[in-house]
Amino acid sequence: MSTTGSVIKCRAAVLWKAGAPFSIEEVEVAPPKAKEVRIKITATGLCGTEIKMLENQMQYPIILGHEGAGIVESVGEGVSTVKAGDKVITLFLPQCGDCASCLNSEDNYCIQLKQSYTSLMTDGTSRFTCKGKPIYHFANTSTFSEYTVIREISVAKIDAVAPLEKVCLISCGFSTGYGAAINTAKVTPGSTCAVFGLGGVGLSVVMGCKAAGAARIIGVDINKDKFEKAKQVGATECISPQDFKKPIQDVLVEMTGAGVEFCFEVIGNPEMVAAALASCHESHGVCVIVGLLDYGVQLNINGYLFFSGRSLKGSVFGGWKSRESVSRLVSDYMAKKFNLDPLITHTMKLDKINEAVEFMKTGKCIRCVLLF
Repeated sequence: MSTTGSVIKCRAAVLWKAGAPFSIEEVEVAPPKAKEVRIKITATGLCGTEIKMLENQMQYPIILGHEGAGIVESVGEGVSTVKAGDKVITLFLPQCGDCASCLNSEDNYCIQLKQSYTSLMTDGTSRFTCKGKPIYHFANTSTFSEYTVIREISVAKIDAVAPLEKVCLISCGFSTGYGAAINTAKVTPGSTCAVFGLGGVGLSVVMGCKAAGAARIIGVDINKDKFEKAKQVGATECISPQDFKKPIQDVLVEMTGAGVEFCFEVIGNPEMVAAALASCHESHGVCVIVGLLDYGVQLNINGYLFFSGRSLKGSVFGGWKSRESVSRLVSDYMAKKFNLDPLITHTMKLDKINEAVEFMKTGKCIRCVLLF
């Protein structure tokens, strides 16, 4: 029986208010309008961004989730790049193809990203309803729902035989970390790198540094349980700041003789950003902020650190142009150019999402993939 053009009832994890657990509810998902795509989500990762969002004020009720993969159920008027039955990955960072950023070969920050800040679709309405109330979207993806509606510019068609329960990580975590090393920092062969934070994104940075040919990759985390996994994916050594009486930047400078050439802050901690920058080689060190800093947070950095050649850079989605790059990354995964398996430590049903959140908070989980 075709569902095209009709409202679909399905399960979703709804967040009704700040501080509340996720509630599994039956929601109604409206058909896609012009330039929109309705997707049956098969797998979605629980990203650290969602954990941070649980502590932030948002518009409620809302359906979170932005790291997803699924199959196109139907498309709205004017959609030309995907069709029903296509396997796709959802993208929190769109690629409209028309704005100044999309037209710049060195840029990926599509201006249409700002549309997702409204938590509504382009026409100012929601496609979700629950108990008679409209439900807000998140990051224009809302993948914690069995069906979701997304703008065409935020959907990437992928290889028809790709395993969605693996490649959903390319929707955010893996691409963000791997690309930060490859594209943003442009790690060079034989170089020395340090990665602050060894969660799913941090480990992806490690993988990117290794792929770029770094000779030394130092993992930094207070959770030593993550060290074995970090070494498995490419870290040459791991240290905990808690094992030293001196600042971690002093430790790294001593370990390397002059500071690391490439440093990545993958925590979203303003104090660690300052430490990461200070860990860099004073002449040519590059520090990349990958972790999500809270809106409005101010950085306290010694200005003297810039009386040299150090540089501090931001990165979003690893510098990839989302729609065109994700398809290639999935093809690279299928060609075994990188392995996503070490990043996935837990696989659970959507119903267990609150348990997955607790696993993430305790640091026992690198990435949990939720299945429908």
